[in-house]
Amino acid sequence: MRAHDIVILMKMISLADKPWYKKDLSYQLVISASEITESLNRSRIARLVNSEKTRVNTHAFMEFVSGGLSYVFPAEPGRITIGIPTAHSAAPLEQHIHSQDGYVWPYAHGRMRGEAIAPLHPKVPEAVQNDLALYELLALADAIRVGRIREKKLAVDLLNERVNAY
Repeated sequence: MRAHDIVILMKMISLADKPWYKKDLSYQLVISASEITESLNRSRIARLVNSEKTRVNTHAFMEFVSGGLSYVFPAEPGRITIGIPTAHSAAPLEQHIHSQDGYVWPYAHGRMRGEAIAPLHPKVPEAVQNDLALYELLALADAIRVGRIREKKLAVDLLNERVNAY
């Protein structure tokens, strides 16, 4: 697995039952079509998508994200920068957790200062500009990657609600 595989799976979840093509994912995520194809193949082998590579296997996905995401793709807060809020600094966690630490994906057109968290793919800040559902899913993933026990548990619970609605 590669980190952007999680981004692609979360995009599929954010689309719910809306029809999509690989070229749509490529355009919306700013990831090449060949990377989308390779990612879906890896996800099929890992049993995170069905054999047709059209639906996320939600049980396996949640098992991987809740148990392995912070180990396979950990996040290390970095320098203070301008960016897009993530983890517990973004919706939906910001209303539940109040912290001195603010986390952001570095982005020149961002609206907040905070400690930099490398997104799962460099184009994530662009990809979430017009997709609130994807933004919230990826922010919850970052809370799992960087959070303490309380933040991780809450993020897993909120992510599970969204994934089960898929």
